[in-house]
Amino acid sequence: MFFLATVCLTGPGLSRAEAVPLIRDTEIETTIRLYSAPLLTAAGLEDEAFSIHIVKSSALNAFVARGQRLFLTTGLLRHSKNAGQVLGVMAHEIGHISGGHLARLHGAIERAGTTAFITTILGLAVGALSQNAAGAAAIVSGGQHAATRSFLNYSRGQEQSADQAAALYLDRIGVSGKGLLEFLNILSGQEFLQTTSQDPYVRSHPLTRSRISFMENHVAKSPATNKELPPNFVERHRRMVAKLDGFLDPPEKTLKKYKENDTSFSARYARAIAMYRLADLSKALPLVETLISASPKNPYFVELKAQMLFENGRLEEAMKSYQEAVRLLPGAPLIRTSLAHVILEMNRPDLNDLALANIKQALRVERFMPLAWRLAGTAYGRKKQFGLSAWSLAEYNVLIGRKRLAGVQADRALRLLKVGSPGWLRAQDIKNQIDRKK
Repeated sequence: MFFLATVCLTGPGLSRAEAVPLIRDTEIETTIRLYSAPLLTAAGLEDEAFSIHIVKSSALNAFVARGQRLFLTTGLLRHSKNAGQVLGVMAHEIGHISGGHLARLHGAIERAGTTAFITTILGLAVGALSQNAAGAAAIVSGGQHAATRSFLNYSRGQEQSADQAAALYLDRIGVSGKGLLEFLNILSGQEFLQTTSQDPYVRSHPLTRSRISFMENHVAKSPATNKELPPNFVERHRRMVAKLDGFLDPPEKTLKKYKENDTSFSARYARAIAMYRLADLSKALPLVETLISASPKNPYFVELKAQMLFENGRLEEAMKSYQEAVRLLPGAPLIRTSLAHVILEMNRPDLNDLALANIKQALRVERFMPLAWRLAGTAYGRKKQFGLSAWSLAEYNVLIGRKRLAGVQADRALRLLKVGSPGWLRAQDIKNQIDRKK
């Protein structure tokens, strides 16, 4: 299910948590992970420690944060002309991770020893994510310009180093560096724009002529330059862009871009989403059925059909479609959570255990899903297991930033659960975490 979530950024100099809108979608996240897997292997990094976050923003931006977390904006993905450009950007960001640049930046901040420098860095990050220049400026305190210059001077060397690493990784996996070069050339025209008109990527990744020259020389000499991308990469990129267009653009714009005489998978996909968003299931469902018929093992087409049915109140049909999507892709926690959501909305006591089983399986794969914990609270409550319900709701409230309610539910769980049980221990952890931050 394609939906909007948020993550909270907090740190020194921030008076409150900054909520960053994230897109959660199994297909898009799987596509990005498919792209990242060979690059991580080439860099000698572990795939399990790497996480992907899609930021809902029209700006072109990508960056990595501590803990090997890669952030890509929807603007960057939708603006990319091919999978090679996305792979190039990702290779560059993975170059930052493997080069230890995050740890070095943290050390530079500590050595600077001033709140002004720290808040400037946080302001750049929040401004890039939220596209709110005024909000970012409010975070930054005295000494802003000097601190920004220090940061940019420090990072120029890192950018060149990350480009060199990216070129090496792309060669190792047999992917042309043309994509990264194309992306750098796209950004090069923004160097002389006013800062407020530049995409955040230009501000957070200083662009120099030497960087472009390096990639030009690499592309001219690399044995991978003329290699074609795997067809699977190409098709997944088209579908990813079409899906983002379908869900983020006004439906009329999507239908104008993906015309009716275009029978490609990506065009039909985008039109089906646009029709669904116009609440015209008489056209949306037949379109998605043609996709399922042509590619019956594709779980994402089935998932889209289930989402259409669910959000139009056809719960029995939606449940069956989600069950089929889970059968096709059993390891997808978001799809299992959506199945559980439909089942609980049906309010059938005989299906409560089925909903709970899917929630538990989803949380085994990914613990940080607020909706799954909220649904767990409902499912346990219906079974009159109120201690487990309270623990689940404490987890839910922690994840969405409601510390007071999380504390209330954690206290309730501690009273109701057996001392030393897994839920009791986790409720105690939540309580201690909240108390430390007071």
